[in-house]
Amino acid sequence: MKLVESILTKNPCYTAGRKITVKGLMLHSVGCPQPKASAFINSWNSASYDSACVHGFIDGNDGTAYQTLPWNHRGWHCGSGSKGSGNNTHIGVEMCEPACIKYTSGSNFTCSDTATAKAVAKRTYETAVELFAMLCEKYSLDPLADGIIISHKEGCSRGIASNHGDPEHLWTQLGMGYTMDGFRKAVKAAMGSPSSGTDGYTKIMGTAVATAEQMVAYLKKKNPSVAQSVLDMIPLYLSEGEAEGVRGDIAFAQSCLETGNFTFSGSAVTLPQNNFCGLGVTQRGKAGLSFESPQLGIRVQVQHLKAYASKDKLLNERIDPRFRYVTRGCAPYVEWLGQKENPQGKGWAAGAKYGEKILSILKAVMDEGKVQFMESLTISAPYMVRVSIPDLNIRRGPGTSYPKTGKFTGVGVFTVVEEKDGWGLLKAYQEKRDGWISLAFTTRI
Repeated sequence: MKLVESILTKNPCYTAGRKITVKGLMLHSVGCPQPKASAFINSWNSASYDSACVHGFIDGNDGTAYQTLPWNHRGWHCGSGSKGSGNNTHIGVEMCEPACIKYTSGSNFTCSDTATAKAVAKRTYETAVELFAMLCEKYSLDPLADGIIISHKEGCSRGIASNHGDPEHLWTQLGMGYTMDGFRKAVKAAMGSPSSGTDGYTKIMGTAVATAEQMVAYLKKKNPSVAQSVLDMIPLYLSEGEAEGVRGDIAFAQSCLETGNFTFSGSAVTLPQNNFCGLGVTQRGKAGLSFESPQLGIRVQVQHLKAYASKDKLLNERIDPRFRYVTRGCAPYVEWLGQKENPQGKGWAAGAKYGEKILSILKAVMDEGKVQFMESLTISAPYMVRVSIPDLNIRRGPGTSYPKTGKFTGVGVFTVVEEKDGWGLLKAYQEKRDGWISLAFTTRI
């Protein structure tokens, strides 16, 4: 998806500066035979154009998405109904329509070139799926939940929009077979894909990949004088993480970042505080919170990570004193824990590349004890590896730039017949060479 920012800075909706709490997304179709988004952008970007303003247009000729309002600005895209206005809750996006249609009455039209019209409708539909997937990720919205993604027509039925039939009228009369239920399912399927901008991101929720032995080995290398009490508590990261569905190895890597690999050099906390994540250090010079034991300190950290990564309920009793201050689910990925990198500007820490630093430590942890693979194929392959996570992606080539096959290895033992750049070709895919896995998530047998 190509997304271009073209804000309507002169439109009264923009200059008014009214903000909304985004609760959903509304899909529109422009209702006239105009495939060019620029035609609307140019005419609507005026101080005198006070009759409408949307958050985005999708060009019918090339599928480019144009952002025309900040996503959290109040637009004027759907009017109102008996139960209020979706302008106060929903982002509105318009799909441009084919030039070869001609409206006759209401939402009815004739079409002089069905093939071209269908191509335009298909192009705008597919971009809308990608754009809405991105926005659902950005605002932690479930596209299948009631009222989250709706059409203008559905908005009217719900009493929050004026009496329009778009965009279903276009899809129906062109015989596209598209429906809003299908659209919502397509958005759900697209979330986390390369087009939604989260492919390759590291989810905080899940099963730890690194082992306690790797964590110990890493810490001994980085901090040879590390206290034995610290080494003894490392398994707690895995057990406490597992209890809440949080990756304990990510929590450990975060602790290493916050404590200087448990040297506490330059850290805002000390070892006796049992606070290994800097919780409560809200400004420079402020002392962090203290907890009665290492286990409770790690449990608090895991609960706080879950607050950022998920909207699911805690399974243990809540003991995190700052849990309530977190916007639930605003950072499902490690990469979004830094406020500067978070799409909503929220996150655990204000420092730049906070999540990236955690992942750098995590990679170093997972490298400990791992067999260093030889570049020579004749020496290193074939061999067997063990996969301990259920969702290791299989890709069509050796790297994240190659598309996913849509399949996972599952937990088990697999034969690698070739390796390249840290990736292994699975024996079952040897003939077509289209099944590769990241060896960073495996253990050689």
